[in-house]
Amino acid sequence: MTIPITVRVQHDDFDVALETRMLIANRPDIGAVVSFIGICRSGDDDLAISEMTLEHYPGMAETEIRRHAEEARRRWPLSGVTVIHRFGTVTPGDNIVLVLTASSHREAAFQAAEYLMDYLKTNAPFWKSEKRLSGTKGVWVEAHSADDAAASRWEHK
Repeated sequence: MTIPITVRVQHDDFDVALETRMLIANRPDIGAVVSFIGICRSGDDDLAISEMTLEHYPGMAETEIRRHAEEARRRWPLSGVTVIHRFGTVTPGDNIVLVLTASSHREAAFQAAEYLMDYLKTNAPFWKSEKRLSGTKGVWVEAHSADDAAASRWEHK
């Protein structure tokens, strides 16, 4: 059976409950859904942000996310995948990304969700700039070595 894979890159917010209901509708084979919701945070002290702007390469972003969702389907016995990533300007507390993975059992759903989030955090074609509360504008968010290390565990040996 071909599992449903939904990938959207959109400006508007998403409804986690609605997306979950759509993923599991009429699917009695699903025993676990793992959800990850990435939320814009304000940061700390002098690095606190007032807003973040997410840019992407239209078409490429969706294609690359779908490619990784297909890879997750090959690696784990999944029953469905939903990945939604926002673009545009968000403020602290706003949703940025949603990853839903469904499977008969929780282990596969957890691992696939981690895999997809590690990919989205390190290699997805998105660029983020922050406007800081201090007034600094256009500070590009750089990659973190801890994120790269987390993603490296999924590389084929």
